[in-house]
Amino acid sequence: MSSRYHAPFAPGGPLAIDAELARRLLSAALEKGGEYADLYFEYRASGSLSLEEGILKGAGRGVTMGLGVRVQKGEATGYAYTEQLVPEAMFNAARTAGQIAAGGDTVAVAAPALRGLPRRYDDERLTLLAAGPDKRDLLRRADKAARAYDPRIQRVQASLTEEIREILVANSEGAMVHDRQPLLRFGVYVIAEEGALRQGGSSGGGGRVDLSYFLLAGRKPEDHGKEAARVAIDMLHAEDAPAGELPVVLAPGDSGILLHEAVGHGLEADFNRKGTSNYSGQVGNPVASELVTVVDDPTLPSARGSINVDDEGHDAKPVTLIEQGILRG
Repeated sequence: MSSRYHAPFAPGGPLAIDAELARRLLSAALEKGGEYADLYFEYRASGSLSLEEGILKGAGRGVTMGLGVRVQKGEATGYAYTEQLVPEAMFNAARTAGQIAAGGDTVAVAAPALRGLPRRYDDERLTLLAAGPDKRDLLRRADKAARAYDPRIQRVQASLTEEIREILVANSEGAMVHDRQPLLRFGVYVIAEEGALRQGGSSGGGGRVDLSYFLLAGRKPEDHGKEAARVAIDMLHAEDAPAGELPVVLAPGDSGILLHEAVGHGLEADFNRKGTSNYSGQVGNPVASELVTVVDDPTLPSARGSINVDDEGHDAKPVTLIEQGILRG
């Protein structure tokens, strides 16, 4: 296993956060009478490449890291953070977040127990460790395919972004988890021109994958280049949709953004807990056509939204939000 791109606070790291240190930090956060506290350590290493007009126009790489401490007291929440993972700074952040509580009994905190997680994605074959020329070649292949699609393609931009995100979460209820989450995104954007007409098209993909992702049919750089070009060319003579309320037919494919904007915000827990959502009090009632079933499933292997655990330390599991038009959760 490569020692590069591993969080120093992770188990076995030079600044490893063990159960006893986590307990002491949580105790400091609750010493003013808070009811609940959690620690959120995050390390993120990222890289990017961009190709425009056949020339590599941008390349970057960076690392960010820090600790966030949250304390809750009734409806109030205190939060503080530090980018310095040394005891003095971490305890200062914990006590600062705890100032939200103005008195009350001190909560006794037991040392949290680190629990194991499933592995829904490979976190060792990182694209960050892959050779630069191999990644640049992916961009050039997409550029070449887009330009070859039609002479009306006048401009091509291709980009690749990559990261490894590592988290360690511990809370005053005794939970402690550690996870590594790789992510890759590949995108192509083209502009087609015909006389005074100009239109754009895009295509992209990725997920919690390595470079072998680009060997699969439909996911090769050439596939994304051609698809972006096809969209741009088709748009040159596309007609505006009529105004008004109309039925919408969705083609098969990813629908996460549409669902997120249409119903996702309204189903968020905070809005419903406070009764401010259109869906508040509607569980068990019809909210959509009986043809509609919505399942939020973060357990799909290697998908962009796949997780082993969420940012509050809860195990990932499928949740049925709407079942045959009935709101379930």
